Amino acid sequence: MPDDRWIDAAEAARRLDVKPATLYAYVSRGLLTRRRHADGRRSLFDAEEIARLHRRGSTDQAGPFAFTSAITSLGADRPFFRGRDALQLARTSSYEAVANWLWTGADNESQDPWVARGDAVDVAVAAQAALPRDVLALDRLQLIVTTLGVMDPMRFNLDADAVLATARSLVAGMVDALPSVSRRKQAATASVPQRLWPKLTARAPDGPLVDTLRAALILLADHELAASTVAARVAASVKADPYAVVAAALGVVGGPMHGGASLGAERLLAQMRRPHDASRVIGERLREGDRIPGVGHAVYKNGDARGLLMFELLRAAAPGHPKLAAAEAALAEVSGRGLPAPNSDFAVATLTAICDMPIGSGEAIFAIARTAGWIAHAMEEYTRRSPFRPRASYVGPDPETLIS
Repeated sequence: MPDDRWIDAAEAARRLDVKPATLYAYVSRGLLTRRRHADGRRSLFDAEEIARLHRRGSTDQAGPFAFTSAITSLGADRPFFRGRDALQLARTSSYEAVANWLWTGADNESQDPWVARGDAVDVAVAAQAALPRDVLALDRLQLIVTTLGVMDPMRFNLDADAVLATARSLVAGMVDALPSVSRRKQAATASVPQRLWPKLTARAPDGPLVDTLRAALILLADHELAASTVAARVAASVKADPYAVVAAALGVVGGPMHGGASLGAERLLAQMRRPHDASRVIGERLREGDRIPGVGHAVYKNGDARGLLMFELLRAAAPGHPKLAAAEAALAEVSGRGLPAPNSDFAVATLTAICDMPIGSGEAIFAIARTAGWIAHAMEEYTRRSPFRPRASYVGPDPETLIS
């Protein structure tokens, strides 16, 4: 390249309207090329790359720190998994098939059940023995995933086929190691939602409601770069093993503005014994200045179609159920007050209420569902050479000058 195409750091930062430290974050992520000046002290940047990055930053809402990904795109009211409508997949596919589609982009998922390593599950169950009985399922899953990882001597094999095998075993282990609420046991050949059902409710399996649980797992399987997925990708970018990737994501998912939103919605619904309680409960929340959990969405400003589909399935599966009636009354109250439409978190909370699942079950459903997406993003990241290493735009006091 001719020398006049290369500009110094000060000029590159000026053209991008960023601080010089940010330039090096772009370099570490492979967004910019840097070379040394002949004097050996200064960095030079390709002016044409700077121009392309500037155009991208001004037109791309995600900005220059966006990950490139072929997994999920977000439409106006729903996600698309590798180009396929998540709502349509939720109507027609198994969770296992959708997970395989996210991981490989192929429709050749085996019909064999996902099997966890029995010895690893036994150790994960034993590791929970000292926990209080009322520990939330999400907290248990963090312990379970760590234990499953420790028990897998092959976890550092990051070849694609090995990661796929680990992923299937990991999801199965997360479900199988949870304590059962029901005395009923599912066969080892059962699907993930069928095996999850007795872990979360003492009720006999109800075909339409188990199918709604299946649909929820699919609808929540991925959502582009949500906070937990960013954590998963950062971990995978330094070649952390799949268990560590999922553990990193689980550490984020419980936040009340992420997967923990369903917990707030569950507690809200628990305050409504009858439909006419909705006005009082919603009114008290607003009077105290609290947000209403499970309504509105940061991406879907005009409504979350995932939640709408789940309510459609719940109405068909449990017509006239008092908890469904209470949820419907809450939604009517929210709408009447001009608040945003319900999202998938509120729908999941309604499912858990109808099925008599303990508080916190929504987080477990979310985490198990989203593990498929976390692994898909990890597999993308494993193919990259550079770790994700952003740089801070430092605004603190000037560093002290060291005098020798």
